[in-house]
Amino acid sequence: MNKPIATPSRTKEILAKHDMFAKKNYGQNFLVDAGVVEKIARDAMVSDHCVAIEIGPGIGALTQYLCEYAKKVISFEIDERLPSVLADTLSEYDNFTLVMEDFLNIDLKSYVEQYTAQGYDVVIAANLPYYITTPILFKIFESNAPVSAITVMMQKEVADRFHASVNTKEYNALSIVTQYRCHVKNVMKVPKNVFMPKPNVDSAVLQFTFKEKDASINEEAFFELVKGCFKQRRKTILNNFGEYLGDKTKAKEVLQHAGVDEKRRAESLTIDEFKHLYEVCIHEN
Repeated sequence: MNKPIATPSRTKEILAKHDMFAKKNYGQNFLVDAGVVEKIARDAMVSDHCVAIEIGPGIGALTQYLCEYAKKVISFEIDERLPSVLADTLSEYDNFTLVMEDFLNIDLKSYVEQYTAQGYDVVIAANLPYYITTPILFKIFESNAPVSAITVMMQKEVADRFHASVNTKEYNALSIVTQYRCHVKNVMKVPKNVFMPKPNVDSAVLQFTFKEKDASINEEAFFELVKGCFKQRRKTILNNFGEYLGDKTKAKEVLQHAGVDEKRRAESLTIDEFKHLYEVCIHEN
């Protein structure tokens, strides 16, 4: 490997050479700690025959290490300034492909399947722009693409919600929807001082691996129920669930049959309790 891109001096050198600056509207903050990007890349690999899909390579700090560990790296980018920069910074790698397309618009399932059909494990790795973290993750979750693991950096506050435990202030509908679909592992915390320019908040790296689907549950209906129960956080489960059903008396009956105290709040219910509530609700309707 040539000199790591993820150092303050190398990053400044690249930005100066290509007359570049961080674009706020793209949520760009360049990572300048080689140890952090190497750990993300290393942890992202589930085998020695991985294809890594990256979202937003920037000037190539993480991409460089992904190219070291993966058989192939495909990076999606929308910043038109970057093809020439990446052609320069990643010139030593022949396993890198840049796709100038918005990741949110691609057919991810077809993209992934073309590589799994060749016997590769497909992983996703990225330093995600804060403003678009949730839409990107939900695109992946809902794509049904056979992705082996998703290893991404995001704002710590958002990460806390994705892997929050029951009865904490961070635990909400997003926590349940995510943890219903995935095992969520906290890989590392990343302080704000390893970025240039320095953001206002710390970051965290999470890894998501998919759970086997429960064929008895209609996910869309289940998630709507969960969101309905969290609609107003300070209200009891009876009030929120009653509003969701449009019938408070019916809600009272369903909660009773599900063994859920109507005075509880949604944040006190585990995923299994929500699943049971959904099952009773479906059965009684």
